[in-house]
Amino acid sequence: MITIDKIPTIENIIEKIFHFRGVKVMLDTDLASLYEVETKQLKRQVRRNASRFPEDFMFELNDEELKALRSQFGTLKRGMHSKYGIIAFTEQGVAMLSSILNSEKAIQVNIEIIRIFTKIRSQIMENRSLKEDIERIKNRLDSHDLNLEVLFRYLDELTSTATTQEPQPRQRIGFKPDII
Repeated sequence: MITIDKIPTIENIIEKIFHFRGVKVMLDTDLASLYEVETKQLKRQVRRNASRFPEDFMFELNDEELKALRSQFGTLKRGMHSKYGIIAFTEQGVAMLSSILNSEKAIQVNIEIIRIFTKIRSQIMENRSLKEDIERIKNRLDSHDLNLEVLFRYLDELTSTATTQEPQPRQRIGFKPDII
């Protein structure tokens, strides 16, 4: 059984999550090191079970994405990345890996990775909800500002017409005798 201190920390896993093609992914080399298997063995298992990994579960990084990845790392260490393409696994692809890598370590690490992906997703949803609430408040305040502007304009019109009008002579109240 794997002890809890050998399972990677949240920080170790989060720093291995990248954003490519609009989704959060983990790279084959990072997953292999977390599962404590060789990258070529992980890739071999994935190739043997290719039907389990459609394009929305994993994809190979193209040249432009590799350049972006290299710029994040600066210079890559010799032997760190293979001459073959780097495979990026989405959250679903990482979950599928536990079914083809049958080690206790892979299962425990997968559980932690899925928990982290779920936590990230919930934080994004909370932020999205908070942003929508702020937007509603802002819209309400904008309409209040507009209403106040209309009110002040109306008050300005009332005060300006009251001061520009000449006072009307008052009629006397009382008895008027009829003069014939």
